[in-house]
Amino acid sequence: MLNILDNYNREMLAMEVDFSLPAQRVIRVLEFLELVRGLPKMIRVDNGPEFISRLLSHWCREKNIEMVFIQPGKPMQNGYVERCNGSVRKELLSANVFNSLDEVRKKRWNRWKIMNRERPHEALGYRTPVDLLKELK
Repeated sequence: MLNILDNYNREMLAMEVDFSLPAQRVIRVLEFLELVRGLPKMIRVDNGPEFISRLLSHWCREKNIEMVFIQPGKPMQNGYVERCNGSVRKELLSANVFNSLDEVRKKRWNRWKIMNRERPHEALGYRTPVDLLKELK
């Protein structure tokens, strides 16, 4: 599962699910986000093979996106997404029995909605990411 989170407002931008998520798949998700949201100036990633690939590095350079890698073994350097990953693991993946990848994909949309529209964040003044975005407009 690839979770892409906006560190500013804790909004879950993408939840991609598959048996494998290589660099090309990460790029495809980022290209979709480029169409609907625009691209960030910087992304923070761990040192997984999909992120250290030349393909993703080249794509980021072409798009003027700085890639910031956390130090190996220091997941808290990307704490917001790690917290999100833990919540998704606990509340979606470990809380359900799935018979197919399609079942996981269907249930992820409900989890995405809860995380963005229903779950308030203390750091956001007990507002949801969507509520914060509405207030900023």
